[in-house]
Amino acid sequence: MVEFRLPDLGEGMEEAEIRRWLVRVGERVTAYQAIAEVETDKAVTEITSPVTGRVAEIRVGEGTRARKGEVLVVFEEEAAASAGERAQSSPVTAATAVTTEATGASRGSTAQAGAGVATTVAPAAGAGAASGGRRRVLAAPAVRKLAFELGVDLEQVPPSTPEGRVTLADVRAFAERQRTAATESRPEPAQPVAVAATANGAQPQPGAAPAPEEERQALTGLRRRIAERMERSWRSIPHATAFDEADGGALVALREALLPVAERRGLRLTYLPLLVKLLIPILKEFPIFNASLDEERREIVYKRVYHIGIATASPEGLLVPVLRHADRLSLAQIASELERLIEGGRRRSLGLHELTGSTFTLNNVGSFGGSSGTPIINYPEAAILAVGRLQEKAVVRNGSLVARPVLPLALSFDHRLIDGAQAGAFLARFKELVENPQQLLLDVV
Repeated sequence: MVEFRLPDLGEGMEEAEIRRWLVRVGERVTAYQAIAEVETDKAVTEITSPVTGRVAEIRVGEGTRARKGEVLVVFEEEAAASAGERAQSSPVTAATAVTTEATGASRGSTAQAGAGVATTVAPAAGAGAASGGRRRVLAAPAVRKLAFELGVDLEQVPPSTPEGRVTLADVRAFAERQRTAATESRPEPAQPVAVAATANGAQPQPGAAPAPEEERQALTGLRRRIAERMERSWRSIPHATAFDEADGGALVALREALLPVAERRGLRLTYLPLLVKLLIPILKEFPIFNASLDEERREIVYKRVYHIGIATASPEGLLVPVLRHADRLSLAQIASELERLIEGGRRRSLGLHELTGSTFTLNNVGSFGGSSGTPIINYPEAAILAVGRLQEKAVVRNGSLVARPVLPLALSFDHRLIDGAQAGAFLARFKELVENPQQLLLDVV
């Protein structure tokens, strides 16, 4: 018997959640075959079998967290397995071939313990052929994720590519066929059944099953981690929030002027890169907003780097990709990098180094369709700024009502470090730059 333990997933991760088992007890697996999807704080990772053999026991269930080194699964290794089928020298904890959607430093390489990365499961000899009665499925992590979300068993999906790889379109088509078949085979409604009158005398509808009054679902995966981080932030940091509104007319005009140039360069210029660019000089002017509190040593930690977290919605919940060294990037570079990070966040394909280490977070709730809100600080940062949807509002100008594009602002701050007056000054300065973005030219080097 070979015990397979949760390997070192790198970047200091001490635990991971078993998101989904890709094998069953009794199933034969080959070395380097993907056996499970695990989820760390940010990234979804596939782990692969270190041996060829049969799955004798699965010790950690789906949705359960495991610590590094904890036994996940036990294999009955095939004694007659050829050396080529075995993992290289395969001490179990070291031969943990890991494939991951994340860790850019190792993206694209074949899996090696704690460092390997591949965007698809590495095909092996005989890949796609039957294995112990089950077909080895060739599919990219994104395809496996879609199948998981649609409740599709990948083994049942006919591949459309010559090499036998299952695609996203294959999964969607299979799910649609399943749905159609289920609809056509739906049984006729049951015959009416006599039901006793309720206490208040009302008669339930004949034959109608009582509808459940609630449904429970385990809090797992990214949703659980978001919940834990929000709880920690709210418990640890005394929040206060300041609100304001800025006239976005000049910002709109600036973006419209830059759009043709950006499009010629192939850039997608939204308001977000402009807002990041406006934010940096204010963080330098008010360094306490780019700081954190070392709670153990009771010291304020001023950050001398400007890593801006960008709150991003993914299908499974909120992520915060980090725009590193934003102060060293041009507007075009910020736009390009933000597009990459946001798309990667939505696809859950970013590495931990791209999702950690922010010093201040910008939450563009306007991109979600929201006009405003009270942001929760991204622990352990000192503050977070939310900008709402830019929309026309009636504004009083020189005693007359005029329609102006208005940008709602909400700044939540750690009240242990920042007073209301500082927050007001920060917001006022940001508002001034939004309304006069040409001031940035004074500091361009």
